[in-house]
Amino acid sequence: MEHYTYTEEQFKAMRDIDVRTVDPDTLHDIRDVNVNMDLPKEKRMLDFLRQIGNPYCYRHGKYVVKVSFAETDMTLEDRMLAYLRSKC
Repeated sequence: MEHYTYTEEQFKAMRDIDVRTVDPDTLHDIRDVNVNMDLPKEKRMLDFLRQIGNPYCYRHGKYVVKVSFAETDMTLEDRMLAYLRSKC
């Protein structure tokens, strides 16, 4: 497996991509990503990055997906639990 490294500027450019103007044909489809779960965590993350290209903006079929993260100590799991508790 090749080793991929990205600079902070490259990640910023990927994060800042405008979903309204991006050409969907330049994005990878997440349904084509197949991460080897037998790899250690760090290598799984690198394998995912290698396959998806831009983890902040990708396709799911004909849909363009844009992911963003809040600056917080709460995890996604914490947020999901809080949401579910608020609905029950």
